[in-house]
Amino acid sequence: MSWPRVVGVGVGVALLMLAAVASAQDGFRVTHTADRSNPGQTRINGTVFNDNRLDAVDVYVTAEALDASGKTVARGIAFVSPSIASGRSASFSATVPTMPGATSYRARVSSFRFGAGLQSP
Repeated sequence: MSWPRVVGVGVGVALLMLAAVASAQDGFRVTHTADRSNPGQTRINGTVFNDNRLDAVDVYVTAEALDASGKTVARGIAFVSPSIASGRSASFSATVPTMPGATSYRARVSSFRFGAGLQSP
């Protein structure tokens, strides 16, 4: 195996490991409000703040309706932004089905990867 190929494989493995680590909410702050004006669905509007040192790309949030014990009774997933630069923020809006017994809501970053700003497909 040639030297450039070994380096390429090593970089690829490192990127895969970084993507696997980048599946939790660490390094993000999420604020949100719940709009319950529609009887069939609750709209969760909020902002994701990227407190990481790297840009986050392909960012998604999961919004959840919780019952009094904290159990998830409904959820919705929303795409936030193709890129949130380090130190910047982006707004989102997610829809969660209205469920009897839902007493509170939470939103968290559920998927992203680190990258260098906007990337072509």
